[in-house]
Amino acid sequence: MKKDEVPQDKSNLESANIKDMYYAVDENGEYTTELSTGWAPKTIALDNAIQDIEERAAMAKTRVLNNELSPIAYYMELHKMDLGILASYVGFWKWRVKRHFKPTVFKKLTLKTLQKYADAFDITIEELKKVDP
Repeated sequence: MKKDEVPQDKSNLESANIKDMYYAVDENGEYTTELSTGWAPKTIALDNAIQDIEERAAMAKTRVLNNELSPIAYYMELHKMDLGILASYVGFWKWRVKRHFKPTVFKKLTLKTLQKYADAFDITIEELKKVDP
């Protein structure tokens, strides 16, 4: 793509003052870099991904409020993590983190364990224990 053809579509990146870097060919036929404010297909894909994350977080929140899951599952979704990422942050096996999703198990966790989760989510233990409706 030529330097003057690099897309400059409106996107969420532009509102956050973030730009993507693309490789393009300049007037001399040499590869160079050019910044882009956005590209419509990429914007649509990012918007869909964010919407999916928000829906999963809302579903997890509902399940926490219905006492089907512990708050750990909600905060994991809210912070755009999956089981493997969260497990690596807190230093537990995945099966153990998944077990902590059970409300009965969550209520028995030690302060040390709760603090590991709170640190991973950058919140306090009190915030971790409570999910506001």
